[in-house]
Amino acid sequence: MNITNSTLDDIPEIFRLYHLATDYQKVAFPGNVWPDFDKDFIPTEVLENRQFKIVIDNKIACIWAITYNDADIWEERENNDAIYIHRIATNPDFRGNNFVQVIADWSKDFGKKENKKFIRMDTCGQNDRLINHYKNCGFNFLGMKKLKDSSELQLHYQNADVCFFEIEL
Repeated sequence: MNITNSTLDDIPEIFRLYHLATDYQKVAFPGNVWPDFDKDFIPTEVLENRQFKIVIDNKIACIWAITYNDADIWEERENNDAIYIHRIATNPDFRGNNFVQVIADWSKDFGKKENKKFIRMDTCGQNDRLINHYKNCGFNFLGMKKLKDSSELQLHYQNADVCFFEIEL
């Protein structure tokens, strides 16, 4: 298993994994499904070294992105002191490997190198199974609330209940 930045050559596979994740969400978590992501959105993350992948046997097993600020979601808690994990998507061929735990462990080292105090993550909707999974991976569940202004965010945040998770470094 190798964790590295995604490359521009990975973009077709990244979009394929996001589409597969969305299909899975429609079945497993109806009502809380990712939208289609803008075609310029992912290349920007790749070029800014904010898109990551887990590679196993030369196949992309899992992807995720990070941001260094997230005021639209974290509102008054945003203080430029965290790494924010977004859009974890697992290749169906590699499900069951607990990649969230792998990413949580990786993010602790990454966050410390970046001199951050927190690793943060959010998800929309009350999904008790997912909440417990994130808690089992070391995240503290900080609660759920509606955002004050979600107009600049992706469609799945519009009028959604957002769950907040954090690991203190």
